[in-house]
Amino acid sequence: MEIIVYIKVGFLHITDLGGYDHILFIMSLCAVYQWRDWRKVLLLVTAFTIGHSITLALATLNIVKFPKSFIEFLISVTIVCTAIGNVFSPVRENHEKKKHNDTNWRYIFAVGFGLIHGLGFSNFLRAMLMKSSIVVPLLGFNIGLELGQILVVIITLSFASLLVSILNLGLKMRDWCNFISGAAAGIGLLLLLNSEFWNKNILGKNDKENVAQSIYTNSRQE
Repeated sequence: MEIIVYIKVGFLHITDLGGYDHILFIMSLCAVYQWRDWRKVLLLVTAFTIGHSITLALATLNIVKFPKSFIEFLISVTIVCTAIGNVFSPVRENHEKKKHNDTNWRYIFAVGFGLIHGLGFSNFLRAMLMKSSIVVPLLGFNIGLELGQILVVIITLSFASLLVSILNLGLKMRDWCNFISGAAAGIGLLLLLNSEFWNKNILGKNDKENVAQSIYTNSRQE
């Protein structure tokens, strides 16, 4: 069935380690939680899903359209902002029985950043469409994205619960959160600084300057 094909494509797209930007964002989104916080995670994932489903449909239908370089730049911004936000977010340690109330900004940002990631998903889906009807491909691709997203969430929460609560290694939830968030922020910043939009549109560099800089850097390393 055609929908099965697109479900598989959507799943492989978001779980592909070669396109790790979406994975990094989801991991950052869940970095402050363990399995005991699954209700909060469900709300966050739902908010992110609402956001990216809207722009995935609109962009695939060519109702909204942005340059690919700009979208990739914005996706790296979402990773950095989410990771930095985690540092200032409360985390619930194992000895704490009282639950922390999540601030509304996490849910608002999940929807807003979902809108940006949906634009990124649409670039891939549009390149695959061969038929005039997009209902089945759009539905199947979106289902595949959700399944892949759920897998990333499950792995992230499982590692957090295992290292912080189950193995009793003395690792605090804040330590885990800062480790994941720091790694995500660092990688996201590298993606941002190496993005085409940042170099061409913000710094004003052209291709010749980028090539010259690359040659200079390689010669220095040798």
